[in-house]
Amino acid sequence: MEQAQTKLELFYAQLVTFVTIYGGRVLLAIITLFVGLWAIGWVVRLLSAAMTKRHVDRDVQPFLLSLVSGLLRVLLLLSIASTLGIQTTSFVAIIGAAGLAVGLALQGSLSNFAGGVLILIFKPFRVGDLISAQGFTGNVEAIRIFDTTLVTPDNKTIILPNGALSTSAIMNISTKGVIRVDQVYGVGSQNDLEKTKASIQAVVDACPFALKDRQHDVLITKLNPNSREYDVRVWTNSDNYWATYYYMLENIARQFAKDGIEAPKPKMFITNEE
Repeated sequence: MEQAQTKLELFYAQLVTFVTIYGGRVLLAIITLFVGLWAIGWVVRLLSAAMTKRHVDRDVQPFLLSLVSGLLRVLLLLSIASTLGIQTTSFVAIIGAAGLAVGLALQGSLSNFAGGVLILIFKPFRVGDLISAQGFTGNVEAIRIFDTTLVTPDNKTIILPNGALSTSAIMNISTKGVIRVDQVYGVGSQNDLEKTKASIQAVVDACPFALKDRQHDVLITKLNPNSREYDVRVWTNSDNYWATYYYMLENIARQFAKDGIEAPKPKMFITNEE
């Protein structure tokens, strides 16, 4: 009986000592936990509202919010551990080493991932836009986290990694909604200048895709010994770029044949040396 009472008194003394030494720390850690969780929730809600206001893609919002929430929770855990007197240096070193190893192993994928996030946030192009990038031209079919898919005019699928795409020049043909189709046509210098220009202008005026409220140009751009080159510039809606491009090619060829506009003829110059 006395032995049990002695053990109870020893346990009580140890409990008092523990509470005296660590009670304040435990209470502070509990307060830190609740306040930290509340602050994390507030930051996540604020970030969500900001992304919604800036029209950030809805597909990427949950991912970014969970990523920020996870990072803040890790920082909160380290803060609580430090409050309790637990050495966090080793934890930080382990996390850093693991992060470095994963980063080196997935360097290319992480680059593509970061590029995908930037594209989804800043939207240099959208699904359906006609763009030219990395030497390819096509309509954007899909924007994913790691890559972007283009469909070329001949219906080929091009998959571009987002890492390189986000750091290189991109020509977005659809952004303004209106685009100018530029073409160059060469004819022989034996053709009448005004007749040739009128022949090209007739095709421009008849083009169903040419905008009626824009000024279209038919200009002589180069004079060669046996040929002339004409710049033809037709304004159209971005969605009709290829339709306008091929309409002009086909119908100018027909109009030239109808009006007797001839192609350049090679000339040979012979000198008589005595």
